[in-house]
Amino acid sequence: MNATSIAQTGLSAAQTRMNASAHNLANVQTDKFRRQEVTQQSTEPGGTTAQVRRAPVEGEAMNKDLVEQKSAGYAFDANLKVIQTEKKMMGRLLDEKA
Repeated sequence: MNATSIAQTGLSAAQTRMNASAHNLANVQTDKFRRQEVTQQSTEPGGTTAQVRRAPVEGEAMNKDLVEQKSAGYAFDANLKVIQTEKKMMGRLLDEKA
């Protein structure tokens, strides 16, 4: 698996985390609301997956969701930087070969 493929799975996982935390924040005042929680795990030969599930109990965790949004944003940026760097490296490699 190449770096771009691995980074794309990271982008997808970060987007899933961002969506879940945004959903939780939007519903913070909804009666009997059960938060969405994201579990993320690595895959072979590389990359990651993210799955969403309902929290087992009702209630909000606004602080956790705000931190999760920041964390997911940083993860998204980092994975995007990997893709940009690989693209730049491939361009330079092709320039050297030409």
